[in-house]
Amino acid sequence: MMAQKIVTLITGAEKGLGLLTAKALSKKGQAIVIGALDEDAAKQAVAEITADGGEASYVKLDVTNHDQVTAAGKYVADKYGYLTTLINNAGIVTDGRHTPVDVPMADLRKEFDVNFFGSMDVSQTMVPLLKQAENAQIINLSSNMGSLGLATDPSFPFYNFYSVGYGASKAAVNFETVCFSKALKDDGIAVNSVNPGFSDTAFGGRNTNDPKPAGMQTADEGAAQIIKMASRSPQTDTATFTENAGMLPW
Repeated sequence: MMAQKIVTLITGAEKGLGLLTAKALSKKGQAIVIGALDEDAAKQAVAEITADGGEASYVKLDVTNHDQVTAAGKYVADKYGYLTTLINNAGIVTDGRHTPVDVPMADLRKEFDVNFFGSMDVSQTMVPLLKQAENAQIINLSSNMGSLGLATDPSFPFYNFYSVGYGASKAAVNFETVCFSKALKDDGIAVNSVNPGFSDTAFGGRNTNDPKPAGMQTADEGAAQIIKMASRSPQTDTATFTENAGMLPW
């Protein structure tokens, strides 16, 4: 009996680390579904992957829009009947220039809507499809900014960088990871958090033509741990929070 093809849905994969991850996993023989806000960029990404011999398609997906999340689930169900890997990559940061004293509440709500509630909605919607797959897993993109252990460590490089909404939303994502890992353990579905790290992308509105700040890694380095985790089949780890250098404190 032939093993199932690995089908991977990546949210926000039309650009940045999501796109790098999609291209790398495609080269490993995975069928990629790009969940995208920007349809033109998604079409270009699909064209590049297929021109390189891979299998890819895209679905319009704003993770804050439940109808689009549901439609994405139906798309995967109709096309493949199962989902092997869900990578919750879509995320935003809007409050980096504020302290907890003056951060606009609207910014906090936007970050939680995308980073946490969007991730939750996509995960809940895709669970039935994950249960139909062999060696299924969920990978949640978190951040070392969401680690309470690091946030209270004066030696942490970002100790004095608040970004309370982003950090809190990623801490919530980590708790999402822990809870889903327990809920899906008996189904054999692994659920893990990954910190891509401070990477050279346009995330947060950064101009990639600007000089790289000290400590910023390349985009390829940022995608490396995501690709590593998504390439393991079966995935032997669950309820972990990792980066390229190893385990992180929750």
